[in-house]
Amino acid sequence: MTLADLPPLVTVFGGSGFVGRHVVRQLAKRGYRIRVAVRRPDLAGFLLPAGNLGQISVVQANLRYRNSVDRAVQGAQHVVNCVGILSESGRNTFDAVQDFGGRAVAEAARGVGATLTHISAIGANANSASSYGRTKGRAEAAILSIKPEAVILRPSIVFGPEDNFFNKFAEMSRLAPVLPLIGGGQTKFQPVYVEDVAEAVARAVDGKLLPGKIYELGGPEVLSFRECLKTVLRVVDRKRPLVTVPFGVASLIGSIASLVPVIAAPITPDQVRLLKYDNVVSKQAETEGLTLKGIGILPTMLTSVLPSYLVQYRQHGQFSGSGKAA
Repeated sequence: MTLADLPPLVTVFGGSGFVGRHVVRQLAKRGYRIRVAVRRPDLAGFLLPAGNLGQISVVQANLRYRNSVDRAVQGAQHVVNCVGILSESGRNTFDAVQDFGGRAVAEAARGVGATLTHISAIGANANSASSYGRTKGRAEAAILSIKPEAVILRPSIVFGPEDNFFNKFAEMSRLAPVLPLIGGGQTKFQPVYVEDVAEAVARAVDGKLLPGKIYELGGPEVLSFRECLKTVLRVVDRKRPLVTVPFGVASLIGSIASLVPVIAAPITPDQVRLLKYDNVVSKQAETEGLTLKGIGILPTMLTSVLPSYLVQYRQHGQFSGSGKAA
């Protein structure tokens, strides 16, 4: 067997993360060879059983170091960038990981002639007041200038077993007497299932999505922050008051918490800035068919999946069946 007889090789940056691990599994089902590029290969071994023997390999790469990025794409026909951070830590800043890192992956993909699929986020805007949104937007612009045929996917808030949104508030409902409604809880989201996002990535790798386009991925429902928290409480079978926390107060809390390294800040000032804007699929994307439905994927309902992994936060776990809130 020659190299030409082998299935295409896909390098997935951030393949051990929340979205990345689902992307790896979807690509493995399609028979691709997959090279997972992560900072800590010793912590990504759990991905190997997702494919056949030898189908998935793990290599070290850090988007802050260009030479490691170049090594990771050698021989690849496709490159997928799943790397993103919700808050900064040490040298892993938004500029370094999302802006510089996104550019580095695009340049490396161009260097080996590989196609590129990049996961961004709804809210990406080079002029955003949020560092997260601003660096996501700058990365998109840079990527399309380097690889004009790249496919960019912008999901809304992503839900699934390892998510950092619904799990966070479900855990909070176990310990806190109230749940916070940042800015009154009016911000709108369009929660999208992680498996639907992974399927969209896989179809992009298959060549089924239009090159050079930005797709916006949202679920079938638009829910306010308040409605999201009410859904969490209903699923975990608990009653907790929802208390409004003004944006300014939430930002102050985040700033104070960030000064104490041993405390994980419940929210950062940058995340508060993001919450001032709705996180939903645009009318333009819907009109142009640059959505999940537009590519033939029926979006999954939040309530059809949420109970399967939030059950652990009920008072008696999976055995809670009384229907009475704690």
